[in-house]
Amino acid sequence: MSNGWIKSNTFHHSEFRDLQQLVNEKERLGLTISLCIPTLNEEATIGKEVVVFRSELQQRYPLLDEIAVIDSGSTDRTLEVAATFGADTYLASDLLPHLEPKRGKGENLWKAIYQLKGDIIVYIDADIKNIPPRFVYGLVAPLVYRPEVKYVKAFYDRPLAASGGVRPSGGGRVTEILIRPLFSLFFPELSLIIQPLSGEYAVRREVLEAIPFPIGYGVETSHLLDVYTRWGMEAFAQTDLDQRVHFNQPTLSLGRMSFAIMQTFLSRAESLGVIGGLPELNRVLRQFQAHDEEYEAVEFAFTEDERPPMIEIEEYRSKRSTDNG
Repeated sequence: MSNGWIKSNTFHHSEFRDLQQLVNEKERLGLTISLCIPTLNEEATIGKEVVVFRSELQQRYPLLDEIAVIDSGSTDRTLEVAATFGADTYLASDLLPHLEPKRGKGENLWKAIYQLKGDIIVYIDADIKNIPPRFVYGLVAPLVYRPEVKYVKAFYDRPLAASGGVRPSGGGRVTEILIRPLFSLFFPELSLIIQPLSGEYAVRREVLEAIPFPIGYGVETSHLLDVYTRWGMEAFAQTDLDQRVHFNQPTLSLGRMSFAIMQTFLSRAESLGVIGGLPELNRVLRQFQAHDEEYEAVEFAFTEDERPPMIEIEEYRSKRSTDNG
C-alpha cells in the first residue's frame, strides 16, 4: 500500500503549472472554489497574501470564486488591510451568532463551511512570508483532476524565519516528535502523510460538512483520523509546495500545542476502539519558567472543545437549500 499510494497520490506543484488548463477543467466540471484564510492579528502578512491570490488566481486566471478572511477577533488592522486589497472579511463571532461563541483556528475553519459557497474550500494560513500562487493551485488541482480524491494536504521544506535570516532546515517539530510516532503506532497508513499538521489543505465540501471540528490545535489531526476512518487512504493526496517560510514558535508554545493535540488524538482513538479504558484525563498542563534561581510553575487549562458536523446545523442546511435553489 505504501509505495503504491505515495506514487499515485503524491504530487509536485509543477505538475499543475498550466493554470489555463486547470481553469478549463474546473469550468467543465461546473465546480466552484473558495479560499479561506483564518486570521488573528496578521496585518503584517495578510495584505500580500490577498494581493497575490486575487491578482493571479481571480483576475489573471479565474480559479478562485471567492477569497475570504475569517477572523478570530484581531486587535490590529488585519481585517481593514484584507478588505482594502479585495478580500471578503468576516468576524467568526458574527457567523451563526446564536451559537455559544468559541475562539480558535478550528472555529474559523468550521464557520467558513457555513459562509463560503465553494464546492471545494482551500485553507491557507495567514502567516506565510513567501506566499506564491502554487499554495492554492497545487492543492486544488488533484481535486479537479481526480474525482476520487477528497482531501489534499500540503508539504514543503520549512526553513525558519529567525533574526539572523532564513535557516536552511528545521520546522515540523510537533509532527516529528508527537504526531508521526502516534500515527506509526496506531494508524500506520497515516504516517505516509508527510506533514499532517500543515495548515494548508483543500477539501471537498461534502467531506468538510460531514466531520466534526475541534476548535483549537487538534483540528488537523482530527480531520485526518475522521477522513481516514470514513473514506480510507485513497481519499487523500498530498502536494509538494517546495518551501514555506514561517516564524519559529518557542518550545513552550509547542508544548501547549502538543497537549491540545494529544487530547484530540486520544479522544478519537478511544471513540474508534483503537484505545480502550482511558481514565478521565487531566486537562491542565504544567510548565516551568526560571526567575534567577527560582522556578515558577505556570499552568494552562486546555479542553479541546469541538463543533459538530456542519450538516447537523439547521441554519446551514437551510442556507445550502436556498443557495442551491
